[in-house]
Amino acid sequence: MQEPEEKKIALELLETEQAYVNRLHLLDQIFYTELMKEAKNGKTVPEEVVKMIFSNISSIYQFHAKFFLPELQKRMEDWSCNPRIGDVIQKLAPFLKMYGEYVKNFDKAVELITVWSEKSPPFQELIADIQKRKVCANLTLQHHMLEPVQRIPRYELLLKDYVRKLPPESPDRDDAEKALEMIFMVAKHSNAAIAEMERLQNLWAVYQRLGLEDNIVDPSNELIKEGPIQKVSTRNNSTSEKYLFLFNNMLLYCVPKVIQVGAEFQVHLRINVDGMKVRELNDTQFPHTFLVSGKQRTLELQAR
Repeated sequence: MQEPEEKKIALELLETEQAYVNRLHLLDQIFYTELMKEAKNGKTVPEEVVKMIFSNISSIYQFHAKFFLPELQKRMEDWSCNPRIGDVIQKLAPFLKMYGEYVKNFDKAVELITVWSEKSPPFQELIADIQKRKVCANLTLQHHMLEPVQRIPRYELLLKDYVRKLPPESPDRDDAEKALEMIFMVAKHSNAAIAEMERLQNLWAVYQRLGLEDNIVDPSNELIKEGPIQKVSTRNNSTSEKYLFLFNNMLLYCVPKVIQVGAEFQVHLRINVDGMKVRELNDTQFPHTFLVSGKQRTLELQAR
């Protein structure tokens, strides 16, 4: 007798989960444990570096090995009298939020492996030694570390497929649809964590170019646009090169530094967006000019 389609997908979920737990075991119990042991002996890299590389992989491994995989196995053994997995996945979904931390840290972790492999030959040798083992299947540490990043999208795909193949009258329909919705929210949570991290990194890079001025550095600011501009001087009918940074709450009027040591720009003026006015001018001598006026002062600027 042909197995129902939804059971095949549930079995695929179980098989991929088994393989995934083996991969997590390799990351946590072999790579992390052995690198940590050598770090504690002071032979390779500082312990902090190893912790930063592996983030919260131990929690992820414990959760899948001790909770999710056993629950799935039990459910598949009872499939003939209880053909459902939706409720099990609903129980699992909230815990998947802990992936946010791992995913957010992933790029930094890969960068640390590269940097410290160059700095510390014993560190590089130990990784190479573990990678030669049969359990690594000729794949690098970085390759194995990518697996948790890809796991939640994989759950989403399998579950979508499962819901699609369920007969309309299936007792698992409501639970499975609710579980899919929860997994979708977790994936969104993970993506939002990455987007927020990228926003902060980009913001920090801008603040460094501005010389990390105290009254400007604020993590809640949002950079909207930046670029070169000409300042029009009506006194001597000339223009000079300036640079603007427009944030959600302020416009920074800057001068590019000739000698770029540390900062790239010097902030000459800060105009608060609150109360700021912009007015286009019809100047035949200087086309594309406009006035920006704030409480502090008014600037006549020319765009390209």
